Amino acid sequence: MIRTSALIAAALATAVPSVAFADTRVYHGTSHRYHYRCKRSKGTTGLLAGAGAGGLGAAALGAGPVGLAAGVIGGGLLGRHLDKRHDAAQNRRNGC
Repeated sequence: MIRTSALIAAALATAVPSVAFADTRVYHGTSHRYHYRCKRSKGTTGLLAGAGAGGLGAAALGAGPVGLAAGVIGGGLLGRHLDKRHDAAQNRRNGC
């Protein structure tokens, strides 16, 4: 029962994206256009979400302390990479 609920929690943590409600568009009055702000992510959100999901996934699989640490570290590194890659792709789409 505990493994099932931990596995469900890990799946939900990875399936639900974090949403930022910041306005990334800036209006320039001289050109009468909206321009997007370029973002440079440090990957902190992805690091924390990935570490949490990796830890929950390792715990759901019944890993020992070393496996749990490996899950947290691996998930954190993967989450940071994906977060930075997402922002770089978004900047390319916005012409930054």
